[in-house]
Amino acid sequence: MQEQLFNSLWKGYTNQNPSAQAIHDLFTKENEEVVNDHVAFRTFDDPRMNIQVLSRKFLKAGYEFVGEYKFEDKHLNAVHLEHPTEMNAPRVFISELILSEFSGEFQKTIKRRLNSVGNAYYSDPDLIHKGSVWGKPSYEDYQFLRKESEYGAWLSVHGFRVNHFTVSINALKKYETIEKVNQFIKDSGFEMNTSGGEIKGTPEKLLQQSSTLSELIKVEFEEGIYEIPACFYEFAIRYADENGKIFSGFIAANANKIFDSSNFREK
Repeated sequence: MQEQLFNSLWKGYTNQNPSAQAIHDLFTKENEEVVNDHVAFRTFDDPRMNIQVLSRKFLKAGYEFVGEYKFEDKHLNAVHLEHPTEMNAPRVFISELILSEFSGEFQKTIKRRLNSVGNAYYSDPDLIHKGSVWGKPSYEDYQFLRKESEYGAWLSVHGFRVNHFTVSINALKKYETIEKVNQFIKDSGFEMNTSGGEIKGTPEKLLQQSSTLSELIKVEFEEGIYEIPACFYEFAIRYADENGKIFSGFIAANANKIFDSSNFREK
């Protein structure tokens, strides 16, 4: 079930973001084994679709909650889940936007969109595969939401889907450092997220991460077709602690800057 679940998520992710498949293929052409470190999802803290709701599919597949995180400046809660027995199963990272911490107008705009469909949409066990269930978005609303939260604006358009997959650098042979991976990606013509520096984290903190900038895709809004950022591809290397155990969690300061990969930009 678990392999089928991630294959299905990968298919949806790469259909929308073909650059991720292109990067994956670049590594396989170099005879590298591409192992997925983790996938990430975004949602709102509305009880119809919050972390608890989005995690159901993974709990059913045997996953367990392992870590909790808080992002004060982005107004997010987050958790990560791991499979207790299948060591090669990717981690799952789910974050949610705390709506009560935003302006009344922001909350009203989001609630209007969320309430535009019946609650049956949110009780679908396959919600994580559904993308936007709300129909055509308003570009004016999208730009308004961006002023308070890039995350909220992104989510209001793209809905329930994998935000990124992550290449485990630990499983690579030729590109065994994050510096080599980043150079390989840039040499292949892809742009990196430089928010907070190209490399987030240090070996001392036991986790280093980097990511591409989100792919720009054409989206049909009520006002016409506009290009906006969709999803990105991440790269992570994990280090062993003093007892020789590989760090398996996440670092909030790193993730805080990884979120910026999908911030709005124009070509």
